[in-house]
Amino acid sequence: MITAVGQNVADLQVGQQVCALLAGGGYAQYVAVPAGQVMPIPAGLSLVDAAALPEVACTVWSNLAMNANLASGELILVHGGASGIGTHAIQVARELGATVAVTAGSPAKLDLCGELGAEIVISHRDEDFIERVRAATGGSGADVILDIMGASYLDRNLQALAVDGRLVIIGMQGGVKAELNIGALISKRLRVLGTALRARPIDGPHGKSAIVDAVVDSVWPMIAAGTVRPVIGARFPIEQAAEAHRVLASGETFGKVLLTVSE
Repeated sequence: MITAVGQNVADLQVGQQVCALLAGGGYAQYVAVPAGQVMPIPAGLSLVDAAALPEVACTVWSNLAMNANLASGELILVHGGASGIGTHAIQVARELGATVAVTAGSPAKLDLCGELGAEIVISHRDEDFIERVRAATGGSGADVILDIMGASYLDRNLQALAVDGRLVIIGMQGGVKAELNIGALISKRLRVLGTALRARPIDGPHGKSAIVDAVVDSVWPMIAAGTVRPVIGARFPIEQAAEAHRVLASGETFGKVLLTVSE
């Protein structure tokens, strides 16, 4: 388990199992974590399953709720819907009252997204997500897009957004440089937000501690109620970390991949 030591852990019981937001880092059995990045294990989860939550939960909540202000009745498009981030985003967005559209690359992954609550499932291999989103919204487009692709999707994402839409870019799988259509940005009053957890300070209004507090207050009750759950596609002992990376790179799995450490 991860043990928290610091001045801000008074609310944690002695010996209580906790999980922590590392926001990147290495593999280790024991780590030192700032107290503000430590969270209690949500009710009803094992320590191992809870390990699938901190980074995805903090990423999703900080971007959907705190940055994009996703509201009930809006439509969100999540690229990579079967990923760790995507599977969590689908569930949280549904809890916020949003309609969820996703892109994914196989029928099995699209089926999983539908089971989690996505109402519009789009194969990025043979369907145009702009057309599908517009068709679902009477031509207006998505209110929010959560994007892991970056450059390769920038122009198409702007086309898929509705007036006053928000594009939140959290990944660069499709490259780092693209041409921005400022005319589309201005005419539709769009916002493009780029965010990451790793470079944030520990404390302050945009720090990791504030995000962790918000997740415990808002997301942990969803998990305790069973309306949001970690989606774990594979588990490997830490000795097979190389195989876990191979599986991730192949796209053969969905949700999170966990490495387990035994005494």
